Amino acid sequence: MVWGVAIGLVALALLLYGISIYNHLILLCNRVENAFAQIEVQLKRRYDLIPNLIEVAKRYLSHEEQTLLKVVEARSAAKAALQKVDSSQESLRTLEQAESTLTHALQGLNITLEAYPDLKASQNMLSLTEELSTTENKITFSRQAYNDSVTNFNTYKQSFPNVLISAMFARLKDDRKTLEFEAQQLESVPKVQF
Repeated sequence: MVWGVAIGLVALALLLYGISIYNHLILLCNRVENAFAQIEVQLKRRYDLIPNLIEVAKRYLSHEEQTLLKVVEARSAAKAALQKVDSSQESLRTLEQAESTLTHALQGLNITLEAYPDLKASQNMLSLTEELSTTENKITFSRQAYNDSVTNFNTYKQSFPNVLISAMFARLKDDRKTLEFEAQQLESVPKVQF
C-alpha cells in the first residue's frame, strides 16, 4: 500500500513536471510568433512608405524610370513573400531574399536621389526618408527580438527532458529558424538621409 502511494505520488509529480515543461514551451513558441508578427508590422509599414517615396521622386526622376521600376518590383516581390511566409525555413529564406533585393533597390534609388539637390530639399522627401529610416531601424530591432525569441525557444526545447515533451506535439517538434542576414546587408544599411 505504501509503495502504491509512493509510486502514485512520483507519477503525479512527473506528470505535473511534464505539464510545466509543455506550458513553458507553448509560452516560448507564442513569443516567437509574436516576435515575427512585430517584423510583419514593420515590413508592412515599409511597404506602405515606398509608394509615397516613389510618387515624390517621380516628379524629379522622370528619366530614371529603370531605378524606380526596380524599387516597385522589389517591393511587390517582398510583399508577396511576406504574405506567403510560414514557419518553414524555405519561406523564411524566400522572404530574406526578397527583402535583400528590396534593400538593394532602395540603395540604388538613394544613390540616384543624391544627384538631385532639389529633390533632397523637398519637405515631403525629407519626411518620407526620415520615416523610412525609422522603420528600417524598427525592422532591425524586430528581427533581433525575433532571433532572440527563436534562440530561447530552441535552447529550451532541445534540453533534456524538454526534448521528450516537445517531440510529442507537432507544433513544438521542429526547431524555429532565425532570420539570417547576408554580409552585404549588415555592412550597408540603406542610407535615406538627404
